Amino acid sequence: MPDGFERDILSVQLPCWGRVVRGDEVVPWLVAGPDGRILEPVRKFLRDFMARDNRPGSVRSYCHDLLRWWRWLQLVEVEWDRATSAEVRDFVLWLGAARKPRRVARTGSAGTAGTVNPITRKRNLDDRYQPRTIRHSNAVLRAFYTFWIERGEGPLVNPVPLARQDRRPHAHHNPLEPFRPEGRLRYNPRVPKQRPRQMPDERWAELFAALRSNRDRALLALAISNGARAAELLGMRISDLDWGDQMVRVIRKGTRAEQWLPASPEAFVWIRLYLADLGTPLDPGEALWWTLRRRSDSEGLHRQPMTYEALRAVLRRANALLGTNWSMHDLRHTCALRMARDESLSLVDIQTILGHAHLSTTARIYLVEDEAQVVRRVQQHLAEREELRQHPVPSPAASAYHAADLAVLFDGAVS
Repeated sequence: MPDGFERDILSVQLPCWGRVVRGDEVVPWLVAGPDGRILEPVRKFLRDFMARDNRPGSVRSYCHDLLRWWRWLQLVEVEWDRATSAEVRDFVLWLGAARKPRRVARTGSAGTAGTVNPITRKRNLDDRYQPRTIRHSNAVLRAFYTFWIERGEGPLVNPVPLARQDRRPHAHHNPLEPFRPEGRLRYNPRVPKQRPRQMPDERWAELFAALRSNRDRALLALAISNGARAAELLGMRISDLDWGDQMVRVIRKGTRAEQWLPASPEAFVWIRLYLADLGTPLDPGEALWWTLRRRSDSEGLHRQPMTYEALRAVLRRANALLGTNWSMHDLRHTCALRMARDESLSLVDIQTILGHAHLSTTARIYLVEDEAQVVRRVQQHLAEREELRQHPVPSPAASAYHAADLAVLFDGAVS
């Protein structure tokens, strides 16, 4: 690119060629180009990525970021191994100004996109790329180019640069203090800090009443009782239920470790009702959660394991009925904040149930004052001040006088 050249970011229309396709047992997801051929640089990188014990879901996420980057490179007519920080800079600027392509136009959600829900006080997502999406894209691109630079086959310098440091990282580190994160990417947008919000009990009752089936009631009752993630709950099998001790076993999202979690008696009641609705008993190794799907018009409905998209559809139906935008992660936050406000539970107890690797993560997220409770207390304070202003309380009269003071006042006439 010539010095001083600036692209017209606002007029850029990203081409829609290529797609993310199913791979094989080694690399579950790959990126295909406009001619249908697999992009070899991406495939080799993902093969190494899988060798580092990453999950298929992460591979699919990386594929979408790399496909978007490849489309950008085709648009600006730059080969992948000749990209510079200028291409990354303009790409980040485009992501901040562009709208995400949609397969189907918005209908009912067109009027609420980007607005704040008046009931949940949560912002509805719009069609723009969020700061977290841009940061994730930058991290994927830096990892991709780091892999090829280490092989000696990529560009000489990583096109995703780090922010300039005024000093050498950890040059004067105190060994008694934890290391601070260093090496922030230069073009990473700032992410606003968001506090977890507890779902009020009356809102939880409304959401639970809006569910259509015992399966949905069992899933959400289980989620709010132990704070397990949606993916962890959907991965459960029949053998993961301990009816005697009322515990469930989940595979943790990050560590892939098995962990038994307590569940509420109410959740087990709904699980029992859901299993009775299935009619046929399930084998211990079978999935716990099932849904009915129509494969074709001639075959009718077939039972298959429930997916994350099916679970999202459950919440979409309930939210459409209530006019809310609750998510499964709101149930995890609600469970965690309920435990944090229970004096009989320690912070280590909460960390163990939530599956956080570090105690500092639990403290940083959940040891915060509930914003709604703070607002209520301040409103009460203002109301009391207004009441005091309109109806001031008179100063209390003196209950007794000192004899010496009266003698001075009345020139000794008081005995």
